[in-house]
Amino acid sequence: MRILYLNFDRGIPVLGDKGASVHVREFVRAAAALGHEVVVVCARAGEGNAVPPAALIELAPQHSGDCAEGLARELGVAATGSDGARLAGELAKLAYDRSVTDRLFGVLRARNFRPDFVYERHALFSSAGARIAARLDCPRVLEVNAPLAEEQKRFRGLSLESIARRLEAASFAGADAIVAVSEAVRTYIQALVPERAQRIHVLANGVDLGRFAAGRMQRERLRARLGVGPDTGVIGFVGSFKSWHGTELLLEVYQAVAKLRDVHLLAVGEGPRWDEFRNRVSVAPCRDSVTLAGRVPHADVPGWTAACDVVVAPYQAAADFYFSPLKVIEALACGRPVVAPRLGQLVELIAEGRTGLLYRPDDAADCRRAILKILDDEDLRSAMGREAQTSVAERGWDRIVQRVTELARAARMGAAA
Repeated sequence: MRILYLNFDRGIPVLGDKGASVHVREFVRAAAALGHEVVVVCARAGEGNAVPPAALIELAPQHSGDCAEGLARELGVAATGSDGARLAGELAKLAYDRSVTDRLFGVLRARNFRPDFVYERHALFSSAGARIAARLDCPRVLEVNAPLAEEQKRFRGLSLESIARRLEAASFAGADAIVAVSEAVRTYIQALVPERAQRIHVLANGVDLGRFAAGRMQRERLRARLGVGPDTGVIGFVGSFKSWHGTELLLEVYQAVAKLRDVHLLAVGEGPRWDEFRNRVSVAPCRDSVTLAGRVPHADVPGWTAACDVVVAPYQAAADFYFSPLKVIEALACGRPVVAPRLGQLVELIAEGRTGLLYRPDDAADCRRAILKILDDEDLRSAMGREAQTSVAERGWDRIVQRVTELARAARMGAAA
């Protein structure tokens, strides 16, 4: 099939390192491997990783300050005061949403590309996808990874809340099928568009099974780079150091474990809390046994994951934990036991005592207990690693692409009928 993949979120560079960027590339790579032709249109291409096997077209924002000012007058708002920068950013997103449709059709005409369906990653203040699919007269499958309006309001602030929520609901309502990455996301969508309940399908994140299984071949070489011996337990974290990733608890637990046995902490990734974490490590008593690998290309993540003996995903407690944690699925595919809080989809991904251990959310002592239990029992650790790989054998990205194309075909058949 011919797939038009829309990613209008400038915060998700297609070639970047964050999990969302990985998700885009892996879906495209799997689609191409299955014989589909994909054109990816994005607000930001980014850099740092190889271009997936698709036509990658960047339609970067081009609006002027006059455009944003015009929108502000139209909406009766003023981008001034302490919230001025945030409001200006939201107006810029609205301006982009209004302009991108015509620009995209110019690109499609130039390439003589007519898709069989549109696959869109949901973005804040974005309604263009529904208009594009309507003009193309083809189905639109919308991928929703988070309750974006709610997330923005909670963590970063939201000036144009009513507009953001209206556009979000309209985007959901205008989809022929919706792919939610977790049950919590499904619940959020269904509350906004209850009439679309039958069109919402839960598909958790996937993994490149072969690439992560092969990561084990790099284990000894990378452990040598870390300067650790066979008896040193390596505790790993791979993530984007955001506020909800719980890296403060991770360091607290690591320091407690380091008092009891020979361990090394390996932290891979960057993000908003990276500098703060690095500063805390620099004054910690255990600083000489911590490696901060920072940003690494995703192609190198399997090897670094394999270098660990246990991977920790220390998410903060949340009543509406809506994530489908990519790093957890990748760690399992690499044959690493995972320690994580008893939250949301983590309970489904981690089989307690068989592929990892779950602890009480935000409970440092319980997290420490789980890590020590795995590090202190080599037989248990090995058995968990073997079962971890087996547990995700059906979670390859190819399965996800197959399901999405089934949904698109069903929508096309429905339209034809």
